[in-house]
Amino acid sequence: MQVELAKTAGFCFGVKRAVETVYQEIEKNDGDRIFTYGPIIHNDEVIADLKRQGVEVLNTLEELKRLAGGTVIIRSHGVPEAVCRLLEDKGIRYVDATCPFVKKIHQIVQKESRNGAHVVIIGNSAHPEVTGIQGWAAGPVDIIQNAEEAEAFSLENEGQKVCVVSQTTFNYNKFQELVEIITKKGYDIIVLNTICNATKERQEEASGIASRVGAMIVIGDKKSSNTQKLFEICSNACENTYYIQTLGDLNVNQLRSVESVGITAGASTPYKIIEEVQNYVRINF
Repeated sequence: MQVELAKTAGFCFGVKRAVETVYQEIEKNDGDRIFTYGPIIHNDEVIADLKRQGVEVLNTLEELKRLAGGTVIIRSHGVPEAVCRLLEDKGIRYVDATCPFVKKIHQIVQKESRNGAHVVIIGNSAHPEVTGIQGWAAGPVDIIQNAEEAEAFSLENEGQKVCVVSQTTFNYNKFQELVEIITKKGYDIIVLNTICNATKERQEEASGIASRVGAMIVIGDKKSSNTQKLFEICSNACENTYYIQTLGDLNVNQLRSVESVGITAGASTPYKIIEEVQNYVRINF
């Protein structure tokens, strides 16, 4: 069987940096407790390994408020500005592992909103990255995820300045579609495509592979937004597309009737898992 592995599969720069930050803190730790505010990345395998090494996850703001000491690591998705201020006010040491591309969006939103712009974030309102971005705005924010929400977007002042940014892992083509709808409304709009290049390249490569193979395997955590987008894109190009978290989720019977398989993975997927899947498919089919 022919197996094609995407060159862009696996950890992106921001995820790799965040995970390495936690392991560095573990190595130099002198006995203090180490926490991450939310999972450092969306991958259960990585979180389980960090837990075995003593890293604790704080899942709510209430837990953070009760904290009396230790080191808090801010995850790759970033947090609202208020969370940073809370940690500073409590005198708790924190390490900011926010992806630099996400951090750039924080700075854009903070600056543009202070200058009077109404901020529009194109993304998933339930995703922690979007929550973090929203928390750096000094004024009103709208979050838009689909065409219906874009069509419904309306402001009283026709001359209102509007700043449009995107969740870094949003589908590039959908972003363009939603921007087109919003732009037609005639506001004083500035559009900043803040989808990270690694995401765009990963999506384009995955689509290309999926279009020429008999089956496509997408590897990543079920909570990973960028992996969900990859699965959606690959499904549109290849009807035999399968979403797995680890090799244990792979149904081998689904691959027996095809001659070629493509493999890609989300930005939070460790290479060890990708390698296990790739080797298994190569050896057994």
